[in-house]
Amino acid sequence: MKIELLVADIGSTITIISAFDSPCAGPLSFLGQGQAETSIDAGDVTIGLEKALADLQNKLGEKITWDQFLASSSAAGGLKMSVHGLVYDMTAKAAKEAALGAGAVVSMVTAGELGTDDLERLEALDPRLILLAGGVDYGEKETILKNARHLSDWLITRDHPVPVIYCGNRAVSEQTQQLFSEKGLSLVITENVYPKIDQLNVQPARREIHRAFNRHIVEARGMEKIRSLVEGEIIPTPGAVMEAARLAYEHLEDLLVFDVGGATTDVHSVTDGSEEIQHLLLHPEPRAKRTVEGDLGVYRNAGRVIELCRDEGRLPEDDQTCPEEIKPLPGSKQERGLIGLLTEQALKTALIRHAGSWRYIYGPTGRQTVVEGKDLTRVKTVIGTGGALSQLPGGAGAMERALKGKTGLELLPRGEVVHLIDRYYIMAAAGVLSKSDPDSAWQLLSKSLGL
Repeated sequence: MKIELLVADIGSTITIISAFDSPCAGPLSFLGQGQAETSIDAGDVTIGLEKALADLQNKLGEKITWDQFLASSSAAGGLKMSVHGLVYDMTAKAAKEAALGAGAVVSMVTAGELGTDDLERLEALDPRLILLAGGVDYGEKETILKNARHLSDWLITRDHPVPVIYCGNRAVSEQTQQLFSEKGLSLVITENVYPKIDQLNVQPARREIHRAFNRHIVEARGMEKIRSLVEGEIIPTPGAVMEAARLAYEHLEDLLVFDVGGATTDVHSVTDGSEEIQHLLLHPEPRAKRTVEGDLGVYRNAGRVIELCRDEGRLPEDDQTCPEEIKPLPGSKQERGLIGLLTEQALKTALIRHAGSWRYIYGPTGRQTVVEGKDLTRVKTVIGTGGALSQLPGGAGAMERALKGKTGLELLPRGEVVHLIDRYYIMAAAGVLSKSDPDSAWQLLSKSLGL
């Protein structure tokens, strides 16, 4: 059986392969899906990939060949990054937003000139990518140049190359490039993430991070054989989901996406918020924002979520639930019920961390009301994806209850909200496909969402 397209999502827990074809020369349609546990612990993710492919062929009833095979992945733990800017609430935060939106794991953020302790932290972190930002265009120059010198001095001591993306003040981009070149180091230069005061420009940096991930993924533990099966670009799974969220925004407008996985819970929002609240923002927020909660997984990080459930009285005091007993693919009704409970707790916690909130500042003129963080008040559509929401019952209800768990200060959706589930679990696949064929990607995604 010859089909047109396979898209693999190689996650930290589960590997999914989705098959798509164009019967009778019509639009792409979803044929089926195979899955298996990701074999990252075995040191070779192609084992899990081949098992997922065998599962797909078993479900389709025959052996298949394909024209194109694309993929996204977070099996290597994502792309571990450090971000360095000038002022945290300006360039450092803008650079961090660019990194998170691209699907990277931001493990270190600094503001101002790098010190000895910062470089020691960097040494311990051993990042796979460094994002260097700082200063509005033609503004302050010295700090970013000093940081470029510190980083280049540190990089030449490494026994393996660490790519650096420069997304700071364009006035010193050539000087920075020359500084790196003189030391035999490569530097990728892109547009400033914070070119003017209160102006974000994160998309160019996100594109470069995707390219860096594509280069890095073949070197990560357990990923060296992936190229034997997959042709084309490989992008981080969270970045693929963000691409799908941005595509959905073009059709559904203001929206929120929950992606609950075995290792993390990611929240994506695509909205400008209300004009009224925009005027009260302390710092600008990107239209498309992602937060990743590395302690809120329902398999690899289930222990932390179980603790939160106990703290909030969602589990009885005598409960003996052990994280080691949780399976990546729950089978029994009891196992599915536990994952459902952990999923709802992860949703609630991740949403509160993602959403902005009202703040009160007291000064000489009295109390002033301001807003900090992402305004979600105009969100009218909430989408759930990831194994826990797509493949287990009750996902829409869990999202609805999570949205009601507010304290009064969070900028959560107002009014009626439509809750949609990515029933075919293809949101990441749609995001990958959207890079080359956005119309087909939306057609597939809208069917999965039941639209």
